[in-house]
Amino acid sequence: MNEIILLKLGEVVLKGLNRRSFEDKLMANIRRRIQRFGTFRVYSKQSTIYVEPQEERCDIEGAYTACGQVFGVIAITRARPCAKDKDAILNCAKAYLDAPLRAAESFKVETKRADKLFPMTSMEISQYVGGLLHDAYPHLTVDVHHPELCVHVEVREKAAYVHGPSRPGAGGLPIGMGGTAVSLLSGGIDSPVSSYMIAKRGVRLELVHFFSPPYTSPQAKDKVIRLARELAPWCGRMTLHIVPFTEIQEEIRRSCPEDHFTLIMRRFMMRLAEGVAKRTGAKSLVTGECLGQVASQTMDALTVSDDACTLPVLRPVIGMDKEEIVRYSRKIGTFETSILPYEDCCTVFTPRHPRTHPVLEEVRQLEAALDVDGLTEKALAGVERIKITPITE
Repeated sequence: MNEIILLKLGEVVLKGLNRRSFEDKLMANIRRRIQRFGTFRVYSKQSTIYVEPQEERCDIEGAYTACGQVFGVIAITRARPCAKDKDAILNCAKAYLDAPLRAAESFKVETKRADKLFPMTSMEISQYVGGLLHDAYPHLTVDVHHPELCVHVEVREKAAYVHGPSRPGAGGLPIGMGGTAVSLLSGGIDSPVSSYMIAKRGVRLELVHFFSPPYTSPQAKDKVIRLARELAPWCGRMTLHIVPFTEIQEEIRRSCPEDHFTLIMRRFMMRLAEGVAKRTGAKSLVTGECLGQVASQTMDALTVSDDACTLPVLRPVIGMDKEEIVRYSRKIGTFETSILPYEDCCTVFTPRHPRTHPVLEEVRQLEAALDVDGLTEKALAGVERIKITPITE
């Protein structure tokens, strides 16, 4: 029998009467991600999703990598199926794990017997397989507490499965089960991480980027498109909405005090993102703001920003420090792109002494000098949309 991929479910199993809909969405997401790697049968049994190749040409390595980035899976492993027979299990372990068994110095066998009709208990299977593996590999010592290699045996409904240690999956909930949100994507480190974190809660994303030529370069735009594509293996299919922002920033510079530039710019961003949300059916906005990181991210400043929109604003990295955010950025593969030296529109007309504790009524009065509705409608009319799809689809 061929190798198979086993995916262990995380909090999906806690969903009670809704669990089936979460599992169905998760399996649909998996099928879409692995379709370019060949024909696989994807099905669920006993809190495990099985990804079973149906033909020799299937790229199981590619499918395994893709499955590891699908939200809703807590652990993932490649396994070898065999008949539900103690000697078949032993022979499968010797054949499938021969190389790691030869390389290890200590081991143990751990068994889960999901099929309670199997005539041996979990402990009896572990003792039988472990004893004969020790005979076959006499250099190994048995260490039940801290083994270098753990041989896993799972006796399930259809077959028995032998595998080495699992690796962590992406966790979270299947994308599509948490609704849709609009995430504001700059060219920095924080916003890709916040997009990843909210997608992990099962939220489908629409991305918004504000582009200000000639103050921002075509390379800056390309950088954001690249960031969106690096997010796609985790976040799935998305649309990147690129909003022209030059005229709005120039009007703010002409009509508003310098220390309020950033605050009023942020308010326009929230309005425009909400405009995209209304067009796409999104129910919230997502930003990469981190409390106190810059002048525009004090509590007072965030209150002023939120006043410009009616949808809830989710800030997944609000309480994280920069080192934590950078660690996530490296994990998801966006860090190297985020630090490319192409500045986004947030660096245009940056005030020398930004207002850190603004008064909402004062900001509203200053903003009254602008044609807020007209500028917003014009920018939304000029939106460019780019479809972002994981390379595995």
